[in-house]
Amino acid sequence: MENHISIVQVIQLMLAPGLMISACGLLLLSMNNKYSLVVNRIRLLNEEKRKFFIKAGEKDFNYEDNVRLESISAQLNQLSFRVKLVRNAVLSYTFAVAFFVLTSLFIGLQYVLENEKLNYIVTILFLVGMILVLLGVIYAAYETKKGYDIIHYEVKID
Repeated sequence: MENHISIVQVIQLMLAPGLMISACGLLLLSMNNKYSLVVNRIRLLNEEKRKFFIKAGEKDFNYEDNVRLESISAQLNQLSFRVKLVRNAVLSYTFAVAFFVLTSLFIGLQYVLENEKLNYIVTILFLVGMILVLLGVIYAAYETKKGYDIIHYEVKID
């Protein structure tokens, strides 16, 4: 029995990385949405902070103003960290997509060259892509927790 695979089997083999590319695309879409929301929140808090500084030039701060300014500063620090987590998740998913594309290309190359040694490269590329997806999920989960912490802090302070 010959160990030669058909073009249909090659296309089937290339579908697994293709499905992962699609899955990563959905994850990237949600992370880009989170990124936009966090950046918008940072801009709003910075604008509020600027208004407090303008107000400070006109009169003395009362206790509530000081508490709010401290809350804004703490939230901005936490949101800056949160933006980094979102960035890391996006980069992880993006690199995972690159590795899945390379996996598909090497599967096709393996078929064309009829070289079984490329099996190792294909497997490694796919596994690295999956590890990057896992890393992105971990960053996304940690970012979600930090988002909850920020809201919890704001409610507690205000």
